[in-house]
Amino acid sequence: MWKWLHPYANPEKSYHFTGKLLPWFNYLALIFLTVGLTWALLFAPPDYQQGESFRIFYLHVPASILSMGIYLGMAIAALSSLVWQLKLADASAAALAPVGAVFTAIALFTGAAWGKPMWGTWWVWDARITSELILLFLYLGVIALHNAFEDKNLAGKAAGILALVGAINLPIIHYSVEWWNTLHQGATVSKFGKPAMAAEMYWPFLICFFGFSFLVAAIASVRFRTEILARNSVRPWVKALVLAKEDK
Repeated sequence: MWKWLHPYANPEKSYHFTGKLLPWFNYLALIFLTVGLTWALLFAPPDYQQGESFRIFYLHVPASILSMGIYLGMAIAALSSLVWQLKLADASAAALAPVGAVFTAIALFTGAAWGKPMWGTWWVWDARITSELILLFLYLGVIALHNAFEDKNLAGKAAGILALVGAINLPIIHYSVEWWNTLHQGATVSKFGKPAMAAEMYWPFLICFFGFSFLVAAIASVRFRTEILARNSVRPWVKALVLAKEDK
């Protein structure tokens, strides 16, 4: 059933395949973000309670969702690397970690900027906010471990174990607003059957979310290709690739 995936365990094949996908990710990200952000910032109605400050929602919520989604992808890649010894899975985890850290930082910063006019303060030790901060530290820990050892296999194992242990934080982030009495509002857009917001606000969010998702895919693809080159620098196909680019 999964035999079609086997050729992509080859670093050279994965490098070129990802290169073919990269332009599509770039174009889709540009289209969706242009349409979504224009609609969200200029045409979506202001919130009846929060007014215009509500528009930070269109950056904050996609960043928050993607910060968890990227970590889940990184943890799955780490599990694949540890269990099945897939070197490209470890390269994927290493490529995703900095991207996830950036989106987690964006989620925290925009959340603080949104919280100031709503709650009257930049920061509270709220369950959702605190667990999101822990997620940032987990990302930084994974990045540090990937760079702490010269032996990439040892580094990947150490970082993979931390990524898997840290995955327990994901349900805590998601359900924190239900398990504890927090300032942070409950689920709004995750109720896909009946989202708790008007359609003219929900659709631009959905477009923005897909735009940021394609942006993550594009950035992760670039980093993944870089990881492949770094880990296979002595291979003939990499040397041939470098020579071909130098001749151009």
